[in-house]
Parts: sequence; structure tokens; C-alpha cells
Amino acid sequence: MITLKNLVLRRSAKVLLDKVSVTITPGEKVGLVGRNGVGKSTLFGLLNGSLHEDGGDFSYPKQWRLAQVAQDMPETDESATDFVVGGDSRLAEVRADLARAEARFAADPDDEEAGMAIAHAYIELADAGEHDATARAQALILGLGFGSDEVDSPVNSFSGGWRMRLQLARALMCPSDLLLLDEPTNHLDLDALVWLEAWLKSYAGTMIVISHDREFLDAVTAVTLHLDNAQITRYGGNYSKFEELRSEQMLLQQAAFARQQDKIAHLQKFIDRFKAKASKAKQAQSRVKAIERMEKVAPMLASADFEFEFREPGHIPNPMLSITAAKFGYTVDGEERVIVRNVSRSVLAGQRIGILGANGQGKSTVVKTIARDLAALGGTITEGKGLSIGYFAQQELDVLHPQDTPLEHMVRLAREVGAQAREATGEQALRGFLGSFNFGADMIRQPVGTMSGGEKARLVLAMMVWQRPNLLLLDEPTNHLDLVTREALAMALNGFEGTLMLVSHDRALLRSVCDEFWLVGRGAISPFDGDLDDYQRYLLEESKRLREEARAGARAGAIA
Repeated sequence: MITLKNLVLRRSAKVLLDKVSVTITPGEKVGLVGRNGVGKSTLFGLLNGSLHEDGGDFSYPKQWRLAQVAQDMPETDESATDFVVGGDSRLAEVRADLARAEARFAADPDDEEAGMAIAHAYIELADAGEHDATARAQALILGLGFGSDEVDSPVNSFSGGWRMRLQLARALMCPSDLLLLDEPTNHLDLDALVWLEAWLKSYAGTMIVISHDREFLDAVTAVTLHLDNAQITRYGGNYSKFEELRSEQMLLQQAAFARQQDKIAHLQKFIDRFKAKASKAKQAQSRVKAIERMEKVAPMLASADFEFEFREPGHIPNPMLSITAAKFGYTVDGEERVIVRNVSRSVLAGQRIGILGANGQGKSTVVKTIARDLAALGGTITEGKGLSIGYFAQQELDVLHPQDTPLEHMVRLAREVGAQAREATGEQALRGFLGSFNFGADMIRQPVGTMSGGEKARLVLAMMVWQRPNLLLLDEPTNHLDLVTREALAMALNGFEGTLMLVSHDRALLRSVCDEFWLVGRGAISPFDGDLDDYQRYLLEESKRLREEARAGARAGAIA
């Protein structure tokens, strides 16, 4: 059992948790939610032992084994499989014991204790799952979206996002009683996310997860801890249930506050009326004391939620795009690599298309080609007259200038495209525009490199909105956004009058803003007639098929 009793946690001078008491029982799956900066990751630091309480008591069973995703980028040339197997701490300990015993025996073959230690270590190895460690590691690697031809590739050969997937696989490989997951879905596609949900549902230990993906939280948690105003409130239920219960609680608290204010006003009226009368002075004084003794009900202050909107595009061509017999892919060392072929489709004004597809099937390649970042390898893509594309790419945050401020980014953008955007380009107008995206006077002159991923994503959104596009191409726009900003994005997209094409692992966003789906898979683009629940079933079946193919290939290789 994890117990916090009158716990105080500070970060520098700021009190993040103030005399908090809460209990988590073994086996519970807990979602830790709250706005950015309230102390969620700091609480994880307490749980993993990197931080200590500033007051009160904290405890959990000393024998519990802890697993957590390492946040550092792994730098090693060992294979993906060996790296993930290394996450099994018990297996690593037993292997080390065996190596020490074998070294002793090699030094002295008559050392009977060394011989017994070797025999004992082999028994422990069997108990630790040595016989299927490679298979278990590769099942995790394949489940998180890697290809069967990548399981033996060096870790250093993968990009940053894929290395973080390997860190996640390594954490899942570790036998644990307590699993801490901090934004585990950030680097995942929808197919890997669906697989991860299925894996976590079968996890037997206690799990605490920080996430801004409401459907993920709904799927894997049954308890919600809400951090707000230096307190933790426990709710029985997943994230949707938490929202429902908190809304009811807020209404009740607001009603209680209103009733108390009425009572205070009534008492104050009596005091004001009779405080000067000698005959009533004692009664008036008793009412003053009654007000002082009252345990004040705090008003429910409305959160300053973030909102923005896309301005009406000046012109909306129809069709937006006509794609005829197109081939999508890329060129490496002069060699064409076709991912999707024979695409003939039109994109019409007002369409709201969700682009689905298992990892590696070409979703981002399709979006990059439409966005003009890649050239089509064949066929034609005809753009409607006046087409203006707003493109949010997965790597868009990387193209911001770290040393420049949000205001400098906007001034540069205004110089480049101000004329066609028909927007006021004076510094004051740009300051006001940035203010509408929660960039206050102190932030507009802060170097972008010092900002969080969420703040950078908000700046990219602001720059895109300012250009008044009529076609939005969004490739995983929510990776660094908190729940409040995701809600604001969904509302803004629903009010957008142009055309939308969206790739996202955030199912709540897909459900909210898309009317139809395209499926990119097996070298083609086709309409997907089902809903997202049907698509999740399709992904699980596809993942199972790929794993079976990988096993069959491994068996064939072993026989050969």
C-alpha cells in the first residue's frame, strides 16, 4: 500500500503539495491528472526515491520492485533486443551471479561452493525466464511498432522517438510491483497505443500513469488522483468518471458557497441594524462571533481555460486537391522507395478526413507529399486555385529557432507572408495575437529554446492560425499538448470552415473532429467504413498477423 499522510512537497520556494493525505492500494491502476506545473512529475520523483518529502510521511512496501521509463536518450550500439532484455532487472542480477560463480570455478575447479552456486544460478535463471527472455523482449518491441527486421538493429540506428519506445519496452520488460508511466503515449502511433492499452490491462501490479490522452486514461485506469491547489483529491473511476464527479462536486460546492453567503449577509444585516442599540448589542456581538466561527466554503473559481479559433479563410477552392494515379514515397541515394501507389482521390471543400493506418504504412508520407515537403513519385496532384496549406508536422517543433522569442517568430512570419495573410503586422497587433494564445508579456520575449514542448506546440499553432489556411494538414498535433489545449484545439477545429486532414493517436480528437476516414495500408489508400472501435480491432488483428509472420520467419530461419 502507498500512503501519503500530511505530506508536504516543495519545488524551490513553491509548495506543490500541502499536508496531503491519500492511499493507493495494491493492484490499483491510477491516473494522475492536473494542469502542467502542479507537481505530477515531482510526485513521481517522490515515488521513485529521487526526491524526499519536505514534511509529513510517505511509505510503500520496501520489497516492491519499481519500473519506470528512463527519460534519457539511450546511446548504445547493442541490439534493440539485447537493450530491452537488459530491462529485466531480476534476470540481469541472476546472470551476474552466474558469471561470478563461473569465474570462481574457473579459478579453482575444486571449489565446491562455486559449483553449488553455479547450479543454484541455473535454477534461478529458469525461474527468471531466461529461456524465453528474447521472445518476450521481441514481443514488446514488435507490439510497440517496430518491424520484424529491426529487432536486431543497433539502438543508435533509430531516431529519438523510436529510442524512447525502446525505453518504454525496457520498462515493461522489468518485473515490477509498481509501474510509473509519465506520458507513455507521446511517441506512439495509434496501433502501438492500442497494443500498449491491451498490455497494461493485463498488468498485475500497481500502476500510476500521467497522461493527457483521455481515452487512454479511460481504458487503463480505474482510480483518478487530481492535483489542484496543492491538494490531491481521489476519485473512484477513470478520467471520464472523474470529470463527471468533479463537475457534480463543483456544483455542490458552488451551491453551498451561495447558501453560506446568503446566511452571512443575513447575519451582517442584523449586526449593521442593531450594533448601535444597547438592548441588541449582545445579540449583534453573538452574530459577529457566529460569522467568525463559520468554516468558510471556498467559491469554485472558474479555470481560465485556453481557447482560440481559426479565422475564416479568404477563399476556399473546390476541389481542394485532385490526386490521379499518384505514387507516394521517397528517394534514397537516387533509388525510389514507393510506399503507396495508384492513388486516385479528390479532397473537397469542407471535408474532415482522419488518416488511419498501422505504423510504417505511409500516413506521414502521404501528408508530407500533400504538404509539398515530398514530391510525388508518379501521377499528378492538382491543387485548387488559391489553396493555402497550414501544416503541423511531427517534427515542426524542431524547426523553431531556439534562440528567438515568440514575438521574433511572428515578426519574421509577418514579413514573409503578411501580404497574403491580410493581417495587421505591427508589433502591437502581433503581441495581442500571441496573447490570445496564452503568451503573456513575460513570455513573448522568452527564448523558445527554454520553453516546454507544450508551449512550443502552442506557438506553432499560433503561427499556423495567423496565416489563415484553407486546408489543414495535422500530423500528430497533440504530442506535447495538455488536456486543456487539446480541448481548445478540438473546439477550434470544429469551428474551422476549411478542409481538415488529420493523423493522430488521440482518439478523442479523431472522434470529435473527423467525419470520414481514409485507411493507408498494404500499399494503397481506401475508405475505412467503420468507426474507431472497428479500427482498433483491425489494428489488433494486424499486429497479431505481423507477430505470427515474425515467429514463422524466426522458425524458418532456425530450421535453415
